[in-house]
Amino acid sequence: MSSTDLDVKQIVKEKYGQAATQAQSGTRSCCGPSSSCCGGNSVDPIVKDLYSLDEMAELPEKAVLASLGCGNPTALAELVPGETVLDLGSGGGIDVLLSAKRVGPEGKAYGLDMTDEMLSLARENQRKAGVKNVEFLKGEIENIPLPDDSVDVIISNCVINLSADKDSVLREAFRVLKPGGRFAVSDIVVLGDVPADIRRNVELWAGCVAGALHQDEYRSKLGNAGFEEVDIEPTRIYQEQDVRDFLSGTDLAAESIFVQIEGKFASAFIRARKPAVSCCGPSCCQG
Repeated sequence: MSSTDLDVKQIVKEKYGQAATQAQSGTRSCCGPSSSCCGGNSVDPIVKDLYSLDEMAELPEKAVLASLGCGNPTALAELVPGETVLDLGSGGGIDVLLSAKRVGPEGKAYGLDMTDEMLSLARENQRKAGVKNVEFLKGEIENIPLPDDSVDVIISNCVINLSADKDSVLREAFRVLKPGGRFAVSDIVVLGDVPADIRRNVELWAGCVAGALHQDEYRSKLGNAGFEEVDIEPTRIYQEQDVRDFLSGTDLAAESIFVQIEGKFASAFIRARKPAVSCCGPSCCQG
């Protein structure tokens, strides 16, 4: 792993540790790099209005406060009772707890996170919610601590884009999915050319923007990992005011930047499937 990759990982870890601490104190977390979206009058354009009032009513308040996602993968993954679900980068546990309810007591929901503060908060939220069919694991999404072919569905909420090694993340996701298993994540994608300054601003890796892949590159990486039936569906394209909000307080808050990146970033729901037959020996690939 390069020193840059380690820097990105450390920044993300610190950012999400702080978010967990904020949630513990009853303060809403913030996806953007500026405190303005947490403490001012503006609303973080990435995390707003993702969950229904009914969904939030089912969960401990701190699970909702700690949410830093860009979508609602549990609502779109079409979970069914009895399935095993893995949430990559589970944070305060909101999507794991919602998934556990959807798969029912005969199913299982795992949450994977590398941040001690988030894991502690998630386990507290699990106790408060009284949900039994949940297990939170410590680890990195580039090296998932589960065996091959062990889960039916992988979800994630605006986390894969934060990884400096997305190829490893997707290979690991493919490995742990059962044949025929589903990849159903919310993430940030790029829809057009983006100024290099955005990519170079490491702080924004922890703000859900700078690590985003172009949608065509995302498709290619999923295919290279072995996935099929890849579909990328933008769910929220960020317009000028959204851009102003999530660049507020950075050295990129300039009119020329706003114009160049308006409409270039989007939250998206990304679907793919592991082939039902994953072997490629003579018995299943020939004849």
